[in-house]
Amino acid sequence: MSAGGSGEAHAAIPENQLIAFGIIGGLVGIYAAFFLSNVAGGVFSFMGALGAICATIWGADAVRRVASYGLGTGVPSIGMLALGMGVVAAMFGLAVGKGIGLDIAGPVIALVVASIIGLLIGIFSNKVLKMNIPVMEQTMTEIAASGTILIIGLSVAMTGTFVFDVVLDNVITTGYIAVIFIAGGMALLHPFNANLGPDEKQDRTLYNSLEKSAIAMIIAGIVALSAQNASVGMVTILIGLFIWYFGFMGFYSRVKRDAYKVVGTGLLPSEEELE
Repeated sequence: MSAGGSGEAHAAIPENQLIAFGIIGGLVGIYAAFFLSNVAGGVFSFMGALGAICATIWGADAVRRVASYGLGTGVPSIGMLALGMGVVAAMFGLAVGKGIGLDIAGPVIALVVASIIGLLIGIFSNKVLKMNIPVMEQTMTEIAASGTILIIGLSVAMTGTFVFDVVLDNVITTGYIAVIFIAGGMALLHPFNANLGPDEKQDRTLYNSLEKSAIAMIIAGIVALSAQNASVGMVTILIGLFIWYFGFMGFYSRVKRDAYKVVGTGLLPSEEELE
């Protein structure tokens, strides 16, 4: 059944591999950035953003799997819901870790809480709202978990740590969480929306997600210029630009592969030219 219709989307990369990629890659990136925060002036903070990218690609695939059942305008809603659940779970997990004197456990607690919230929303959607989408419970669990890793990963890239007090003061209070919410949400929801239809392909969609999440990494680097220092921010920005270029060219090459014809339309004509 074709994506964007009423059935399961075809996947060249098995979902279990992407789940492992998102969870393991996400947590490794977050913890590597945290433990290396005092090395070389904190330049390894960018690894938090790499973890966020891993989680985003996983989340974008979960979005395409559930949205392929014909949700339509529900695709943007799912992206926003993912980040909403992610913010709640991330802050709760980091706060609990701080409260029990075990900051290091914060991201894992957040991941578990997010999974529970996502599962409950999936059950509510199917059993109460009667959406009757076979993969709803699983994908909502995945989307919530990936959104949480995304939030924490970008926060670490901005601040160099996931300690609750620091994230609260430098990400939440400053309003940078809104930037994460918008950029992260776009990286999750936009890829399937941009590629949906009978010829939607998983690799093209996920390359689009890679490109969009790299933009979020660049934004995190811009924030790190002031939140940490110039060298940390520039390293994150430069690596983000490289990943963006790689992702964009990968996406564009697959657009040319799958499209019947690719043409340049030029600039839109001016009002005078139309007369």
